Amino acid sequence: MKATVLALLLGLLLAVPAYADSASGGGDVHVAQTLGDRELTVTLRRVTGVPGPLHVDVLTHAGSPAGTLRLSITGPGTASATAVTLGGPGSYGGDLSVDAAGRWELALDDGQEVARIPFVVAAQPVSPPEKAVYLGFLFAGGCLLAALVVATRARRGWWAFVPVGGAVAGVAVALTGAVLSTSLPLPPLPGVQVDADSVNTTSPYQLAQPLTSDYSRQPVNLALSASSVVTGQKLLLSLALSDGATGRPVDDLMVHDSALMHLIVIGPSAQLWHLHPIRVAPGKFQVQLTFPVAGHYAVAAELARIGGGVQLVRSATGIDVSGASVAVAADSSGTHVTVPDFVAGQPGTVDAHVGSNLQPWLGMLGHMIAVGPLGSGGAQAAPVWVHAHSMGGDMTGMAMAAGSMGGLMPVNGDSAPDETVAAYGPDVAFTYTFPLAGDYQAWIQVERNYRVETIPLTIHVAAASVAGQGKHSVQARLVGTGTVELDVTPSAGATVSVQAVQPTTGYSSGVVPAVATDVGTFRVTGLPLMTPGQWEIVTTVRDQSGVDEHVSPVTVTG
Repeated sequence: MKATVLALLLGLLLAVPAYADSASGGGDVHVAQTLGDRELTVTLRRVTGVPGPLHVDVLTHAGSPAGTLRLSITGPGTASATAVTLGGPGSYGGDLSVDAAGRWELALDDGQEVARIPFVVAAQPVSPPEKAVYLGFLFAGGCLLAALVVATRARRGWWAFVPVGGAVAGVAVALTGAVLSTSLPLPPLPGVQVDADSVNTTSPYQLAQPLTSDYSRQPVNLALSASSVVTGQKLLLSLALSDGATGRPVDDLMVHDSALMHLIVIGPSAQLWHLHPIRVAPGKFQVQLTFPVAGHYAVAAELARIGGGVQLVRSATGIDVSGASVAVAADSSGTHVTVPDFVAGQPGTVDAHVGSNLQPWLGMLGHMIAVGPLGSGGAQAAPVWVHAHSMGGDMTGMAMAAGSMGGLMPVNGDSAPDETVAAYGPDVAFTYTFPLAGDYQAWIQVERNYRVETIPLTIHVAAASVAGQGKHSVQARLVGTGTVELDVTPSAGATVSVQAVQPTTGYSSGVVPAVATDVGTFRVTGLPLMTPGQWEIVTTVRDQSGVDEHVSPVTVTG
């Protein structure tokens, strides 16, 4: 009997334990800041354990003066501080210490202004099934020790089966927890899906409030501190954000496209400022500006609230500037830009040949800002403001991953390449659908040698033909990777084009002409159906009777 019990114990001891995977602590956080005369990108590296170090990199751009920044953090734990000496364009780092999970604030002090960046340090989440794994094996280990003692000392060996049964039960609980832990969804992210508090930052699976996706927050109101100024005079512009329902200061902004706020200022002579005001207090931001030309300047802020989504908030007043105008040197990049014949309501792609050695700026290969249609009221009265991003382009020296952002997407949980990686170009492309006909003023922005280059251009959008539905019958089906076959009836004299749209991501391809392969059958190849999920194939048929549009849902797998 004792031999049988010892054999069972040996089998349990030699059994291979199952370990549960734990969730990643998240990637690095990049926050652009216009601090005085400096244009900075502040990177908070991932905190892998609490307590532990927080490494902060401060990247300076061309034209930013040298000097010393004092970095400090305050939060639920012990405050920490260090200093970083800035030189020419490049990255400079400092280390701080984080000893508690929760909501923290990083302060950057240049001696004149203090930027305050809120961030969240969350505890490593341990799911309930993972806890069951650890407790199950702990209980099984205790039972095994008890069984060994009973088996060797008890006169009746069958008494050892009692702790052996407990050990088997403990292992069964641990194995069940290990299986469940692989399928359990991750907890909501504090500061992204829920407001960060002392509960969800220390115990992520303890949900003390509803997900922000379950409700919608009100739009933000934007108020400017000054509505008039003189040319050549440095203005410290203050911006106040308030909730549209409560009137309270808005302090729940998320980092959106590597900034808490993107401030767009458009001058009377097609000048563009794309800045990133510093947060100085809850709901309060500020930035320094100097206006060279007299006239009216339109102002808008792009931001994202937790539970409120991305918002473009336009100032109702703008800024009026008086005084003598100062000559401003224009950028002379020699960039070749190809602008298609845009039609209202139809996507088009602007291609810019900007050269090689591009660096990601604000997490993107390039940015395109446009306003219009322009009338007598200028940008202030323009109904459409656009902030589009590059949909990719060739990359030198690195293999590009499939996806809308080329090689900028994170891989295996790592952070995406930052501004120190100069491996992109020479082409960037922007796909956008202008909703209204008219003339638009646009600017393309890319970064090279730590300098942001701005390329102005004008875009004319023609009025669209009125599209109907019902004159033609269209059946679309996927027959291969990026290949769609269309059955069009009637098809005599018809010209067919296709656009791929993924509604959940907001992605749309350019318009691709279809080729007739037989009577009533057309084929399109090379559609960029990059991610699995539900897509829409928008088919446009043109013939002598007019324009006909059909939408066919398709599912992309794999």
